[in-house]
Amino acid sequence: MPRDIPVGNGSLLINFDSDYFIRDIYYPHVGQENHTVGHHSRFGVWVDGKFGWVHDTSWEKKLRYAKGTLVTDVELRNEELGLEIVSEDCVDFNDNIFLRKISVKNLEDNPRDVRLFFAQDLNIAGNPVGDTAYYEPERRAVYHYKGHRWFLINCAKESPSGIISGINQWAVGDKKTKGMEGTWRDAENGQLSGNAVAQGSVDSCVALHLNLPKKGQTVGWYWIAVGNDFEEVTFLNRLIRQKEPVNFLERTRHYWKLWVNTDMTAGISDKAEICNLYERSLLVLRTQIDNKGAIIAANDFDYAYHFRDTYSYMWPRDGALVISALMEANYSMLSRNFFNFCRDTITDEGYLLHKYNPDGSLASSWHGWYADGKKQLPVQEDETALVIWALKQHFEKFKDVEYIRPVYKPVVKRGAKWMASYTDHETGLPLPSFDLWEERRGILAWTVGATWAGLSAAAEFCEAFGQFDKVEKYASAADRIKKGADRHLWREDLGRFLRMINFGPAGNVDADLTIDASVSGLWMFGMYDVNDERIVRTMESMEKRLWVKTDIGGIARYEGDPYHRIGEDTEQVPGNPWFICTLWLARYYALRAKNKNDLKETEALLEWTCRHAYPSGILSEQLHPFTGEPVSVSPLTWSHAAFVSTVHEYKKALDRIESGK
Repeated sequence: MPRDIPVGNGSLLINFDSDYFIRDIYYPHVGQENHTVGHHSRFGVWVDGKFGWVHDTSWEKKLRYAKGTLVTDVELRNEELGLEIVSEDCVDFNDNIFLRKISVKNLEDNPRDVRLFFAQDLNIAGNPVGDTAYYEPERRAVYHYKGHRWFLINCAKESPSGIISGINQWAVGDKKTKGMEGTWRDAENGQLSGNAVAQGSVDSCVALHLNLPKKGQTVGWYWIAVGNDFEEVTFLNRLIRQKEPVNFLERTRHYWKLWVNTDMTAGISDKAEICNLYERSLLVLRTQIDNKGAIIAANDFDYAYHFRDTYSYMWPRDGALVISALMEANYSMLSRNFFNFCRDTITDEGYLLHKYNPDGSLASSWHGWYADGKKQLPVQEDETALVIWALKQHFEKFKDVEYIRPVYKPVVKRGAKWMASYTDHETGLPLPSFDLWEERRGILAWTVGATWAGLSAAAEFCEAFGQFDKVEKYASAADRIKKGADRHLWREDLGRFLRMINFGPAGNVDADLTIDASVSGLWMFGMYDVNDERIVRTMESMEKRLWVKTDIGGIARYEGDPYHRIGEDTEQVPGNPWFICTLWLARYYALRAKNKNDLKETEALLEWTCRHAYPSGILSEQLHPFTGEPVSVSPLTWSHAAFVSTVHEYKKALDRIESGK
């Protein structure tokens, strides 16, 4: 189930699904480790002898964020129980504390006692083996721990005399073993067992008792302090009790309002829907970025149930495109952290590998080192090239020479030297590598455009740093790539560029004729002008063939895309619509726009994106072509970055048109 409202601070990430379950708890890195492995941590209510978990259909749910911040605004209403609840969730911006404020309103005309139940299904460090959970009476809290990962669960309630801390009931016990489902089952009669300790595969449930006046409201609090040992989580618990939880909620609310940069939407404030999703996208992007620099593709753990792996990795390509969008919005610290990560992971030979774990170690890969009887590099060359391309943007925007100095040699010089050598001497084109969709190996239009951009950026860097002997080398390599694309990727008989070619042993060309949205890489990184007639014809072919011809619309990745395919009519549905591919078309329109009327095409696709976001503003990877429901992971970091980049392009086009340039 897609993750609907993530909250985090770059070290601790909490994901909710659309039923308001806590599904993922990542710490100490965004995307690593997942201490729930997608299991459901529940929130329930008991009143007047009746019980309901809030994920039940008896509850009306609205899952949103408070505007301009990473604090949720979740509305829960149950007519049968006569209750209305507003939950405000956040991860403190500075400390590793998940905090929830629960405002419970009594809809009935008599005082009532309400019990709130919170069930924690932890699998510390990604598995349930050897976990311990126990109740600690001095602090009236429950602890879970294994090794260097500790979690303290506590509650509080507001009263006329002030905040009263401590849980009212608790139970810890076995789960998914010995025939036991878990202690959350104890809650359903309104009374927990009080068992004080359990080890192995364990869970816990705690309760907070509230007294509601007739037609009145009472506020409760729930928090999880996360750290590496008993002392750390106990200190955080003491901090919350001393300063009171409301201060942590409010300081986090204000921090994110200060952090989010809405200046980039000045001048398009009449496009409220677009501006709101732009702001939300910036905030969502931050939740997916680790404080050590890794930009994670997605953290929806449900993907692992089907494929036994996740999206919780950093692909350097995705990271470069995300950081490009964020740099345009002036987030220089995030870009420095990202480029430091790349500096520390690039190989001595000068290339970045497939993908990396958030801690910088090499991640799982399906790219082989051996094929057809010989060694091959298991790389996607665009991943190295686009990091250099993005680093040049950073240098141009922030002018921080002292920062660039230690990054320049390992990333720019080493990467450019490898890219210049990793070319075919006869054609000038890059040697084969894996495509951005990670499904085929060859000489890809996208990779050609990206490699040209990386080498061109390296040449400009070398000129800026006075290394003129390298300028000609890298500029010439980039020029040969473009000439190779002119000769081998353009097909006059088809009236478009090819997405991929391979050369046979005798020099014969094996051409892939499939229309693919990734040919956008030929203009997106500047190798071809968007007004080049060949690009225009290529994009016309792409739009005509890849537009999903249902009520949902949107652009598919390529003809016959089998990934999560819905239906077999590829004429009507060439593949599921992807946000990134649709937004590439929107950017293309913006770059070509000569007047405000031309910009309506970009506006329409930005508005299409807004319509197909979750009510919370979350964007998935792709959509069901007939229902518009999210398909695959959600949120996808790249989707939000593509929206941010497209808004920037739209705004620049509008400024250009209004200035008459």
